[in-house]
Amino acid sequence: MKRMLLKIAYDGTEYFGWQRQNNFITVQQRVEEGLSELLKTDITVRGSSRTDTGVHAMAQGVLFQGDFTIPAENFPFALNSFLPDDIVCRGAYIVDEDFHPQYSVIQKTYRYRIYNGRFKDPLMSRYSEFVPKELDFEKMKLACPFFVGKHDFKAFCASGSTAKTTKREIFALTAVKNQNIIDIEVTGNGFLYNMVRILSGTLVDIGLGKIDPLSVPEIILSRDRTKAGKTLSPKGLTLMEIVYKGIDF
Repeated sequence: MKRMLLKIAYDGTEYFGWQRQNNFITVQQRVEEGLSELLKTDITVRGSSRTDTGVHAMAQGVLFQGDFTIPAENFPFALNSFLPDDIVCRGAYIVDEDFHPQYSVIQKTYRYRIYNGRFKDPLMSRYSEFVPKELDFEKMKLACPFFVGKHDFKAFCASGSTAKTTKREIFALTAVKNQNIIDIEVTGNGFLYNMVRILSGTLVDIGLGKIDPLSVPEIILSRDRTKAGKTLSPKGLTLMEIVYKGIDF
């Protein structure tokens, strides 16, 4: 049997997250249904990231195995005929037995998008958090470097996490503004439950003047969730990139 890694992009608005669940439609379910119909056999997949309800992705890693003859370069075109319009396969790669969709990950990049204006933009509402009050972008940028490095990010982890440790390493965190759009991009070796949404919420509170940007190191050291910012909505979050060992994903 062959093992194939798929690059899957999706609009998560209509789905109850990535992972298959009883009584709810998820992205994993739709991908498995599409693969099973294409290959005429029951297929089970395993994802690299368990994105929450409403979260989007440009590069979710999806691993499955089976007997198939479709070449990897043609596989996305074949599979997309069996997927809904809000889920797209953007690449396919044959991988060996040692590959693991989670443990072979070197780093992931998430983007959190904020729309900062007086009125909502209906073309942005599915993919961004609307903040009507003016944000001090310079203060937000000032705070970004404090998150970079190896830290215990317990203060930025929502309750309900099953992680064995709350220590993670952030390789880069940037904030870029283009007119009314603020994009926060975070690259790290892994992320805690709602971590990027809480980091982004902290930056928003800094922009609103509720939190001093220079207090970020103190918040990290406190390991106290109540000292960090609010958890922003899932719709502004997109899994942008995954880097694997030995694969040009």
